[in-house]
Amino acid sequence: MELGFVGLGRMGANMVQRLLQGEHRIVAYNRDPKPVAAAQAKGALGVASLQDLVKRLTPPRAIWLMVPAGDPVTQTLDALTPLLQAGDTIVEGGNSNYQDSLRRAAALREKGIHFLDAGVSGGIWGLTEGYCLMVGGEEAAFRRLEPAFRTLAPADGYLYVGGSGAGHFTKMIHNGIEYGMLQAYGEGFELLKASPFKPDLARLAHLWNRGSVVRSWLLELLERALRSDPDLSGIRGYVEDSGEGRWTVLEAIARDVPAPVLTLALFARFRSRQEDSFAAKVIAALRKEFGGHAVRREDPGS
Repeated sequence: MELGFVGLGRMGANMVQRLLQGEHRIVAYNRDPKPVAAAQAKGALGVASLQDLVKRLTPPRAIWLMVPAGDPVTQTLDALTPLLQAGDTIVEGGNSNYQDSLRRAAALREKGIHFLDAGVSGGIWGLTEGYCLMVGGEEAAFRRLEPAFRTLAPADGYLYVGGSGAGHFTKMIHNGIEYGMLQAYGEGFELLKASPFKPDLARLAHLWNRGSVVRSWLLELLERALRSDPDLSGIRGYVEDSGEGRWTVLEAIARDVPAPVLTLALFARFRSRQEDSFAAKVIAALRKEFGGHAVRREDPGS
């Protein structure tokens, strides 16, 4: 099928390549022209503007956006929408807040333009392994674009999950669960490293992926990381969050759903970014005041 593609970052460029391998016709645009040239070298038709992209597509058009959530999506939609016509479809594949997707779908519906919100998981491995796709919106629009979803995903790796907003909602929860899983592996392997037995952590990760109930792709990736750097000495323990974990916790609060593991995993990421916790300083000071416990002083020369 024919598909316009806007946004050729790490994931977007690989998604275009996978679609080209599936023999789809891709018209590709990116603000930076270098990724456009790279996509064109692989078989895409590269264009220099959104206007050119729309002109090169046959109505009813289908255009996939793979740009960062927030203002970049809003700005792209504001520029793209006036160029489209009733019957066209936009797929928004970024990690947008599902409430934004509900609002965008409603606004586009008034113009007769279909909107699909697609949660996309797969990271840098998606090109070879395929992308897990969670798609929300009008089912008829989903069915029309199903050949593209089938190409991007591995076997049984895409699903129509409901009406507008459902795709980004399920991706939000997916990423909240991911936070908890990553935190559990991190804490467990730190305990193993601190133990008197000093197991080979890479071999243990490999072992646990052979029939253990904690086996997973994440554990395979951890084994890979530990084999290349057993002490992870080249990595600083500074962990960002991209928004979905926060939204998951807020959703749990709004719906009175207890989610202590996901919440604490998010807070652990906040702690990872502190050079020195003021809360820990308060605790140390209080222990000194009530119990005379020793404190470690800051080095004034540092």
